[in-house]
Amino acid sequence: MARGSLLALLSAFVMVSCFSGAALAEPSVRRSTGQELYVPIYSHIYAGNRNVPLLLTATLSIRNVAPRHSITVTAVDYYDTRGNLLEEYVARAVVLGPLQSIRYVIPQKDKSGGSGANFLLKWHAAEAVTPPLVESIMIGAEGQQGISFTSRAVVLAPPD
Repeated sequence: MARGSLLALLSAFVMVSCFSGAALAEPSVRRSTGQELYVPIYSHIYAGNRNVPLLLTATLSIRNVAPRHSITVTAVDYYDTRGNLLEEYVARAVVLGPLQSIRYVIPQKDKSGGSGANFLLKWHAAEAVTPPLVESIMIGAEGQQGISFTSRAVVLAPPD
């Protein structure tokens, strides 16, 4: 094989590798007109060898990441470890404008949800948008020790 052909083949390989690597590095964003989401919430956790719960404050954060479009949140329902509905937080639909956020807080003293509590959330939009960023943030402290962690929503279903 001539040196020029080998160099051309090597150059082509490098270009293909670079472009396919860039494509793999940045996932494509799937737009949606709505979803039903499951969000884990931990109102308490257990640490060490003790079977004593460490109570946590839990915050559900819903962030409309669409810079030009509104979304509508139609349900934010809080369930306990056994799957029993504890509270419906949305009586009327809540419109989140572009880049707007909303939060729902479970106070640290509220043990009703248990260690396996969760939210079910529904949202929709008039046209396909980047789905909202939905996370739960848990934080607690006991003595000199503190803990904080997050959890992200899981898509259960597309819009009704």
